[in-house]
Amino acid sequence: MRVRISKKLTATALAATAMAGAGFAHPAAAAPKPAQDSLQERVNAIQATKAVVGVQAQSIGPKGSQYATAGVSDRETGEAVEAGEAYRMGSATKTFVAAVVLQMVAEGKLSLDDTVERWLPGVVTGNGNDASKVTIRQLLQHTSGIFNYTFDFPPLTDKKAFEANRFRTWTGQELVAIAMRHKPEFTPGSRWKYSNTNYTLAGMIIEKITGRGWYQEVTRRIIQPLGLRGTSAPYDQPFIVAPHTRGYSAFPTPDNQDPPVEDAIDTSDWNPSAGGAAGAMVTTTADQNRFFTALLKGQVVPAAQLAEMKTTVRAEELEAVWPGARYGLGLLQASLTCGGSYWGHPGDVAGYATRSGVTTDGARSVVVETTGDGTNSDLSTLRAQNALIDRELCAAGSK
Repeated sequence: MRVRISKKLTATALAATAMAGAGFAHPAAAAPKPAQDSLQERVNAIQATKAVVGVQAQSIGPKGSQYATAGVSDRETGEAVEAGEAYRMGSATKTFVAAVVLQMVAEGKLSLDDTVERWLPGVVTGNGNDASKVTIRQLLQHTSGIFNYTFDFPPLTDKKAFEANRFRTWTGQELVAIAMRHKPEFTPGSRWKYSNTNYTLAGMIIEKITGRGWYQEVTRRIIQPLGLRGTSAPYDQPFIVAPHTRGYSAFPTPDNQDPPVEDAIDTSDWNPSAGGAAGAMVTTTADQNRFFTALLKGQVVPAAQLAEMKTTVRAEELEAVWPGARYGLGLLQASLTCGGSYWGHPGDVAGYATRSGVTTDGARSVVVETTGDGTNSDLSTLRAQNALIDRELCAAGSK
């Protein structure tokens, strides 16, 4: 049984951070009217879409940082979302993992053109899968053609399966084996298609070379040096220790794309090994902004390797939502309405969704996190999230 402790009793430092943000009036007090076209209004627009429980956003630019929140953090207690609460970042984990691989490339421990078979012999095989034809670069860029295991993995796509398996520990080998039940989607290097299996394999390669788990290397190489105190790379710890927003999902299906939010279950507590190197990490908006800004400023990987990360291919599948979408090595590039483009990586895992954007020079960044399923039928939640990023980055005139 889970015991709930009010967030109002958490550390003073967190409370001070929260008070600095927007949208923290006590329920009995009249909330100030947000400025026209403000961050708060854009957060409110996300909250107004269907099946959204709570929203928090942080925007950083030349004039400093601002927060905005909407909705509730915990449906059981009714407590409002507070700035700085932790959340599961889902696939934004991939950028951290890619950065570790690129650091190892810079150290001469491996090459992007090494085959998967060199480091993981016999792992990618069967049903036409051939690791000798897939390179590490293709894993990181989603051009490997390897089947996405989450398309055949009910614990992350089905409510009953999630509840039955939420505390089970999965190994990378088990997740890859699911993908190996399927033929490759295409010849390696010929197309782009998102596959979580790619990063499961990247995490296994990190462990093979270093003797330490991907989560240990991310912690040692990135989290600790950048001082990301609200970020963790858990292997199988099912509980978020820090004050956090609780995730909620009804697990939409093709036949019921927008299930009522009332049907959603609390998905906050689950064993993240089911996502692993493709999506296990926990963070805060401040830490996510700090990481992506540091990365784009060349403070995480050397210049040559950052250039590799920013060498992109067309990501046609994403263009309906991210105009001009291109994908590098763990980095998404999308167009801005004011011209130019931005960098980031979306993250979705049951009950949580995060979107990020950083200008090329790292001068302006924004992260928005949403709990609940949002709308799938018309993509209105996702479009509202991306509109917030676009307006915040364009407001500074940075390209």
